[in-house]
Amino acid sequence: MTEALSQAIEDRRDDLIALTQDLIRIPTLNPPGQDYRLICEYLERRLLDAGFETQLIRAHGSPGDSDRFPRWNILARHQGKGTGDCVHFNSHTDVVAVGAGWTKDPFGGELIDGRIYGRGACDMKGGLAASIIAAEAFIATHPDHAGAIEISGTADEESGGYGGVAYLAEQGYFSPDRVQHVIIPEPLNKDRVCLGHRGGWWAEIETFGEIAHGAMPFLGDCAVRHMGAVLTAFEERLYPAMAARTTDMPVVPEGARSSTMNINAIHGGQPDQDADDTSLPAHCVPDSCRIVIDRRFLAEERLDDVRGEVRALLEDLKRDRDRFDYALREINVVLPSMTDRAAPVVQVVAAEIAQVLGKPAEFVASPGTYDQKHIDRIGKLKNCIAYGPGILELAHKPDEYVGVEDMIDSAKVMAGALRRVLVDPDHR
Repeated sequence: MTEALSQAIEDRRDDLIALTQDLIRIPTLNPPGQDYRLICEYLERRLLDAGFETQLIRAHGSPGDSDRFPRWNILARHQGKGTGDCVHFNSHTDVVAVGAGWTKDPFGGELIDGRIYGRGACDMKGGLAASIIAAEAFIATHPDHAGAIEISGTADEESGGYGGVAYLAEQGYFSPDRVQHVIIPEPLNKDRVCLGHRGGWWAEIETFGEIAHGAMPFLGDCAVRHMGAVLTAFEERLYPAMAARTTDMPVVPEGARSSTMNINAIHGGQPDQDADDTSLPAHCVPDSCRIVIDRRFLAEERLDDVRGEVRALLEDLKRDRDRFDYALREINVVLPSMTDRAAPVVQVVAAEIAQVLGKPAEFVASPGTYDQKHIDRIGKLKNCIAYGPGILELAHKPDEYVGVEDMIDSAKVMAGALRRVLVDPDHR
């Protein structure tokens, strides 16, 4: 980081605020995948003005892609004056549902006491804006840089990334001969380098019963009670076993250093009625009950063991519980991903954190997965980290915000990393 580069970012403070607000005000809700084209076109105009070449890429055939909700992505590239590495900043443009409990306009982008509020402010439109400002300030102060800078805004990270980074990786956009360094500005706090994430296994379990009159439940078989037995077995056997396992991965927060599982949803019996439906419930014994489980596992755990542990529990119930039967359907799998601490992008960003913030970088891993999984597994590119502004615990919460000073500091770190790679690679 040079004084000129630092000042160029400070001079763009108002622009950074306005850019972040504009991005928040585009309600790119996922599901269903709203306004993806709109935000890509906004970013395209911005990046063309900054001297980037741009492509808008639709992930045809990806999960969720349709004529009503097409999965659009933007990829922009600024080519330098000489040969050198390519540094790629990847941000997802989608945001999760608003939810209840907000005291601010979720899509207002209000600036209050140095914080910009809105859904996606922290996760991760603030990071996207910071990476753009970093790149623009770097290009302005180092117009003769070598190599290349890429910025992407991609779809569907909140639902797995298959219409975004996974699709681009399958098309070769993250191949190591094209891109050498990837920084994903996820909100892991501005003094942290995130090396990777835990694994995830999502599955649906269904228990079966027999429908009968609710006044004579002994003539049927209640699938919800069978599911209750599953949940009891989870509480008595699975949760204690998971809590006893810990990882050497530097996962934050501390509770995620162990294996975890969330019951994502439960459905059984009569479906929910519409809000304006005042009819009374029918008197039926439910013949089906389903739950969705979200099992996060450690690098030290084998996927087959994660699957097998749940299936063994269900098989024990089938053996010991009268009339118990079930179906287990796998929904999705993500393997753990970890970049080596000695990797070039790790060292470059850590050095800039120390210089900009005056403190050593903390090395962490994420409790949840993010798009590094696709860059690693599909793109075969290992030199990838997450680094960006924002507080991890604010993601997906009401009154989500990002701090302006955090974005400024993160932009300085990103710009300094560009300088180390594209101007002075021998002194990283």
